Amino acid sequence: MSAEARLRETICRMAASLFDRGLTHSSSGNISVRTEDGGLLVTPTGSSFGRLDPARLSRFDAGGTLIEGDRPTKEMPLHQAFYETRRSAGAVVHLHSCHSVAWSMMPDVDPDDLLPPLTAYSIMQLGRVQLLPFFVPGDPATADAIRGLAGKRSAVMLAHHGPVVAGRDLEAAVNAIEELEATARLAMLTHGHRPRTLQPDQIRAVVTAFDVEWSA
Repeated sequence: MSAEARLRETICRMAASLFDRGLTHSSSGNISVRTEDGGLLVTPTGSSFGRLDPARLSRFDAGGTLIEGDRPTKEMPLHQAFYETRRSAGAVVHLHSCHSVAWSMMPDVDPDDLLPPLTAYSIMQLGRVQLLPFFVPGDPATADAIRGLAGKRSAVMLAHHGPVVAGRDLEAAVNAIEELEATARLAMLTHGHRPRTLQPDQIRAVVTAFDVEWSA
């Protein structure tokens, strides 16, 4: 089996795992992954993570031209914006995960630092998460907002929509977006109960120990 064939199988397997655990639903969510030749494999528009066909993934060449497969997700602009601004990105995952979306609608969240510092792991895997305003799905303005962050954030939350995470590879991006959803769930469970959060010195210790990209 070729490296690309294995990558196609991995994308479909990880997408099915996300779907089976309820982290996205129906035909929501999309994934893109860099190929060895600098192109992209992308989940098609209108496809379900639970029923992806490796042979029908959208395939782009290194110049950004669709060369085979089904029509790609309408969210291609936001994927491309991450690859343009974060040169280390090897994969981008976007979900419509329930608790993350719910947390984006809370009136008292900080748009520049969406998740409260409840655990070390959200800091380690995500850094600061930026809340972006609502955009109509597929609106190129979403990509403009991501470019406006100048590559300083690996994870953003689209208000009333869902999280988007870029990682060095698919496994890293999936792990990080799962951590985002888990932290949002903790935040919703503890909202209004004045939970003890990590203190600034504790956050700095985690950032230093794990070389976290922790933009101001």
